Amino acid sequence: MSTTGASADPLAALGSLPGVAESVETMRKAVDRVYGHRVMRRRSTEITSEAALRGARGSAALSGADWALEEVRRRTDFSADDESRVMGAALRLSAEAGQLLSIWRQSPLRVLARLHLVAAATGDDQVGRPRQAGEAVDEPLIELPLPGAAEVAGRLEGLSELIIAGGSAPALVTASVVHGELLALRPFTSHNGLVARAAERIVLIGSGLDPKSVCPAEVGHAELGRAAYLAALEGYVSGTPDGMAAWIAHCGRAVELGARESTAVCEALQRGAA
Repeated sequence: MSTTGASADPLAALGSLPGVAESVETMRKAVDRVYGHRVMRRRSTEITSEAALRGARGSAALSGADWALEEVRRRTDFSADDESRVMGAALRLSAEAGQLLSIWRQSPLRVLARLHLVAAATGDDQVGRPRQAGEAVDEPLIELPLPGAAEVAGRLEGLSELIIAGGSAPALVTASVVHGELLALRPFTSHNGLVARAAERIVLIGSGLDPKSVCPAEVGHAELGRAAYLAALEGYVSGTPDGMAAWIAHCGRAVELGARESTAVCEALQRGAA
């Protein structure tokens, strides 16, 4: 995504692409249904906690650790093998995202660095900073062409400027662009997918669309499946209007499914079944 020669609010322009307004409206209705549920008025903290757990499980599934929800609840050791470490990283990011909202609008690059640090949880000198020329990227499930380090730096700076400037774009559009751009760039040497999905969540919460973080898009992305996720991402990377609109619509559907998941949790709590 380049902002060179773009309008003063390029993200707002994406909101006018065919089908995007409809995606935004459909997603908004799904979110409103959760927030209007009677259980949310009394037990929103429980819904938020459950959404964080389910969101982490969904994000980890897209990064190769597709565990049953009860297995995630049961485990206490997330260091035994590669899948365990992916799940542990997703859980840490889910817990951390809400702590970074106040920083995001002032310094998104600082937040991204923090997210990578939390995900990696090592003292490696490659952690918490964009990759440099010649450094490999461990992101085997995403096989798109990898931009060079100089391009990554420039596009990250452009993304940061857009976020800091703000604008009139719907939250879904901004969240989709942040998510797609980070996946396209893979700016870190590892954990890029997990970081991208955590950043999407931060935008959705901080925008006011989902202030209690009860509509985990990660759940929806996982439910839609990895093949659909990667196909939609290819649309984003293409930069075409149709491709961009398809990616935004995909992200909107993911939020809808996350909202549906939390609505089901509300219903279960109301019945006394959870």
